[in-house]
Amino acid sequence: MKKEEKKKKVYVGMSGGVDSSVAAGLLKKSGYEVLGVHLVCFKGNIQGCSADEDRIEAERAAAALGISFEIWDLEKEYRKKVLNYMIDGYKKGETPNPDVECNKEIKFGIFFERAIKQGADYVATGHYARLLKREGVYKLLAGKDKEKDQSYFLWNLNQKKLAKILFPVGGMLKSEVRKEAKKMRLPNAEKKDSQGLCFIGKVDFQDFLKNKIKEKEGIIKDTEGNILGKHKGIFYYTIGQRKNIGFLGGGGEPYYVVEKKIKKNELIVSRRGEKEGSALGVNLRAVNFISQKAKKKSFDGKIKIRVRYRGKLSEAKIKKVIGKRAEIVFLKPVEFVAMGQSLVAYRGEKELLFGGEISAIHRFF
Repeated sequence: MKKEEKKKKVYVGMSGGVDSSVAAGLLKKSGYEVLGVHLVCFKGNIQGCSADEDRIEAERAAAALGISFEIWDLEKEYRKKVLNYMIDGYKKGETPNPDVECNKEIKFGIFFERAIKQGADYVATGHYARLLKREGVYKLLAGKDKEKDQSYFLWNLNQKKLAKILFPVGGMLKSEVRKEAKKMRLPNAEKKDSQGLCFIGKVDFQDFLKNKIKEKEGIIKDTEGNILGKHKGIFYYTIGQRKNIGFLGGGGEPYYVVEKKIKKNELIVSRRGEKEGSALGVNLRAVNFISQKAKKKSFDGKIKIRVRYRGKLSEAKIKKVIGKRAEIVFLKPVEFVAMGQSLVAYRGEKELLFGGEISAIHRFF
């Protein structure tokens, strides 16, 4: 009789939501030894913060699945690496992406590294993304459910980490995940999807920033230089923002934030469709290619880029790459491009090739 093979151990990041709970359940069903880990990254009395509720939901889901469960306190690391990064970015007039940084520094940074050090063979999450191994190289693919695809947030991953990552629900539709959750009798099967800041929840973003950055009144102008009103702080606005700009735009098409002039403390707005709000290309910093093969393929012709989560894919070309920096040219103007935001590039509509932070924007004006 052959000696029974030792089960592979997986640490699953359990947020308290249905996706990560089902991910843990699917892995257990597949024969893995599963440990659910809930990361506590924020403790604060902020309206809309769901951190306490999420912790309870994660614990209940683990109990329902009959798996081991631990709570790791990473609040200090989260404040230092994610919140400070976000606040510093807004102070510079940029639009940082805390979810990208959260995945890089917390979920696939500290959590991943500690899990592997403690003996995990794999680390899993409930992300809607897929992995495909071809000729010894891992490809990071968009999730099957186009409405839920989260590959945009994962561009900082590399081959070494992808070899030890699992995305159990990436090949499923959200409706299928819900059905599976009911079969597993999970208490959070009907829980609504989380929104807002990573590990914090759906808070009033402007109010959140106002507690971190002092108000500084300035002028709101249109792209022709006409004064339309006043703002209370250029830091509180994001490119493409339409609501809560600070003035009544009158009839016709709504106004959108298209530029933030930090030195002049001016907020520039434009009506949708005006070319002044679009960009012809960008420069990137902190560029990361998923693999060297992906880097070579990027120069074969057109790529498709996304400059914000849920933004539409647009065609582009790489002009040049020097170290961790790159210049990207858009084949058609792209609206609402923001400094500090992530640009992610795909081959076709599925394979994520690389990503980077926007450090300069080539505009019409």
